[in-house]
Amino acid sequence: MFKKTFLIVGGLMIFLGGCLPKSTQKSNNNIEAKVDALVEKMTLDEKIGQMFQASDFHFSSDEDLKNAVKEGRVGSFLNIQGTEKVAEIQRIAIEESRLGIPLLFGRDVIHGYRTVFPIPLGMASSWDTTLVKRAMRISAVEAASMGVNWTFAPMIDITWDPRWGRIAETTGEDPFLTSQFAKAMVEGIQGDLNSPSAVAACAKHFVGYGMSEAGRDYNTTYIPEPLLRNVHLKPFKAAQNAGVLTFMSAFNDLNGVPTSGNEFTLKTILRDEWNYKGMVVSDWASIEEMIPHGYAADKKHAAEIAVKAGVDMEMATTAYIENLKKLIEEGKISEELIDERVANILRVKFQLGLFDKPVENAALSSDTILAGSHLAHARELARNSMVLLKNSNHVLPLSKENGSLAVIGPLADAPHDQMGTWVFDGNEEDSETPKTTFQNLLGNRLHYAAGLEYSRDKSQKGFAAALAAAKSSEAILFFAGEEAILSGEANSRGIIDLPGIQTELIRKLKKTGKPLILIIMAGRPLDIQQELEMADAVLYAWHPGTMAGPAIADLVFGDYSPTGKLPVTFVKGAGQIPLYHYHKNTGRPASKSDVIHIDDIPRNSKQLSLGFKSMHLDYGIDPLFPFGFGLSYTKFQYSNLKLSNKVLNSNSNISVSADVQNIGNFETDEIVQLYIRDRVGSLTRPVKELKGFKKIRLTPGESKNVQFEIAPADLEFFNGEEFATEPGDFDVWIGPNSVDGLKGEFAFE
Repeated sequence: MFKKTFLIVGGLMIFLGGCLPKSTQKSNNNIEAKVDALVEKMTLDEKIGQMFQASDFHFSSDEDLKNAVKEGRVGSFLNIQGTEKVAEIQRIAIEESRLGIPLLFGRDVIHGYRTVFPIPLGMASSWDTTLVKRAMRISAVEAASMGVNWTFAPMIDITWDPRWGRIAETTGEDPFLTSQFAKAMVEGIQGDLNSPSAVAACAKHFVGYGMSEAGRDYNTTYIPEPLLRNVHLKPFKAAQNAGVLTFMSAFNDLNGVPTSGNEFTLKTILRDEWNYKGMVVSDWASIEEMIPHGYAADKKHAAEIAVKAGVDMEMATTAYIENLKKLIEEGKISEELIDERVANILRVKFQLGLFDKPVENAALSSDTILAGSHLAHARELARNSMVLLKNSNHVLPLSKENGSLAVIGPLADAPHDQMGTWVFDGNEEDSETPKTTFQNLLGNRLHYAAGLEYSRDKSQKGFAAALAAAKSSEAILFFAGEEAILSGEANSRGIIDLPGIQTELIRKLKKTGKPLILIIMAGRPLDIQQELEMADAVLYAWHPGTMAGPAIADLVFGDYSPTGKLPVTFVKGAGQIPLYHYHKNTGRPASKSDVIHIDDIPRNSKQLSLGFKSMHLDYGIDPLFPFGFGLSYTKFQYSNLKLSNKVLNSNSNISVSADVQNIGNFETDEIVQLYIRDRVGSLTRPVKELKGFKKIRLTPGESKNVQFEIAPADLEFFNGEEFATEPGDFDVWIGPNSVDGLKGEFAFE
């Protein structure tokens, strides 16, 4: 099976390699010559030193750290930053070590450095790769100004489980959408590798981490090979195609084999099939964690497994530096294997130009941090990331000029929490909160009361003030959600509703009779079914970052219309998980007419009276909101679906187009989406697959024809033996989300 796939992919790689510009080929050849020459000069201890990523806690003193650098016992540092500190350590590596090999300085810069952008799941709601690419470039520029030259982003795991805390760091459930963002984020982070602000990106976590059982972080994953190749590997291949310099192996075990020791993923797929030449780093302690996994007996055994599988550098732990030399002496691994691993590390350092860049780079300045243009982009991306889920009777937008407004809720003035998870360098003092923004805009027409001190607060002591503020105002903005600490790594939840007693306060506010607008700031899709029924409008803001307040105000007052679309399916409750838009049809698919609610079942019903269809008696078949959903302050009409041909063959493409008209009164953007379905396959195929999207801007009354190309490659899937495009009939849709749209059909011959 694997040989056949390798020949196909390998042949493609050779073909592509032959198409590289001569200048690129020459540059690559020059780097390979330099790598080979440097490895030849290195002692075994120096080679093993390159494979160790250390932090300052590994050393008893600054002097001990500097001596380790001089002696070539470290290849990279983790979480050491600061212009002067990094420059001095790098100077020692280049000027005082025997071979002058520069260091990589790694840092988690996930969705911003000091200018914090929306969490990645929020960024993905923009469906705008240009905006996201620019955000990641800004993040890299700010980080580089503090000496960081390697970051552990993008995280491109696919997940179907909102209980998983790290869903906040993903770009959602869909392999196509995530692949587009993988490319944009890699290109944004790395920029021009010859630039002073180039930062190496890291595609993580390879692979399958997002499928952790029960949404519990670090948990076991079981993923059949077709699902692995058709879904979870696609964004990583997109990252490789975008030139990502590094990969990170994951924490989880995949089908019984921990991914930091998994030869099938790290060697067969990544190296042999994909011909990847970059570096693989372990996740924090994931090599040694093969011991509690029950896959390695001890640290030496773990080191042997990981180095054979293809992990080049160990993060944070010491299995490599303590054991690789012993393993060579015992004949369990060869020095030639170490040479391969070290070559992958050195290649990245040459590609980044670290051997040639000055230690103290005058082209970089800490003045870039929180630059006005950076904050303006954070504001723009934040408002493009927010998704309008409900807007009864057009309660939004509100008037900025007239009337009073109550701002209530635990997230209304939470400068730390609005930045979201995994923000090491963001400063809450830089955050512009909704309360501050609305206070500046409305003055004494704003009535503020927190109501609850934080999202998990269970005290009603603030309820009276909140109700008083609501009663003295013409409308209520309630900022609900969850604190930043409730999502992210290790922060999984079994119940995904609003924590604390937020719902109780919302219920009391509803009784005031005032228009109630919920703005939800969270790190995951929450179960908001109760709150949705009580609210007149719901704006899902995710954790929007530094500029949350101004971005929310832009939308609330109608300076801009919400344009975001959901990158994940919203479930009605945790019992619906997993629920995702490209699910299989089953042999007994249910329609809405089949659904019987649990409360409507007559007593003593006979077993045969319920229909035997695939559904929940309490949830039915529909999600709370489907993938791709998002409202606007205007309305769009889709019409006139056309296909250039009803038959697609291996030598041609077909065009699919539709007219989209703004039939409302607000100029704004619409995200037009293309889906297909392969009706019959050698393996069952999803009911719908996203294959394209375009963001268009329309003035009131304006209509545009939106066209997509479908190529044979768009129909390809891994059928258990190889990637193939199988003949047959296909459905195609153009629409505003994964449920609604215009439908056509074509055949592939």
